[in-house]
Parts: sequence; structure tokens; C-alpha cells
Amino acid sequence: MAKLTKDQVLKLAKLSRLKLTDEEVEKFQTELSEILDYVAQLDNADTKGLGPTYQVTGLKDVMRKDTLVDYQANSSAILKLAPALEKNQYKVKRVLN
Repeated sequence: MAKLTKDQVLKLAKLSRLKLTDEEVEKFQTELSEILDYVAQLDNADTKGLGPTYQVTGLKDVMRKDTLVDYQANSSAILKLAPALEKNQYKVKRVLN
């Protein structure tokens, strides 16, 4: 078990911009050391013959083919529907004073 030193925990706290009390430093010394020990166990796991795992649910991306939709509307036909026009644009009442 590689136990972190107090200086190492304080350095991590400084890098993380955390202010720790003496009790917190002791607590994190133990907790972080246990985490590092667990990671060391994972390094020893036998992974020969295993491929990388990219996705675990079995779902795949479903892509649809893009199709062009022609709504058969052009600007002149739409402008004919306007109740009032000015300079080939819709004319509306003033919204802001």
C-alpha cells in the first residue's frame, strides 16, 4: 500500500485550489491512497484477448437519407397573400413606440 504523504495531498489541494484543514488532509491521505491501491489492482487484471469496448448497450446510430422537400412556394406567391405590402415586403403595424 503506497500511502500518500501530507505534502502530496497539500500539493493536490493547491492544484485544485482547495483549502484543507489538518483533519481533511489526514482523511484524504487515507482515501486517496485507497483509490490508488484499487487502480493498481486494475493494472494487474488480465486483459489479453479482450478488444476495446466502445459501446455497451448495443445501440447503433440510425441515420436517415436526406431528401429535398419542395414546398412549391416562391416569394411572389407568398407576397400575394399579404394584406399590405411596402417595397416588396410585408407591411405591419408598428410594434414599438
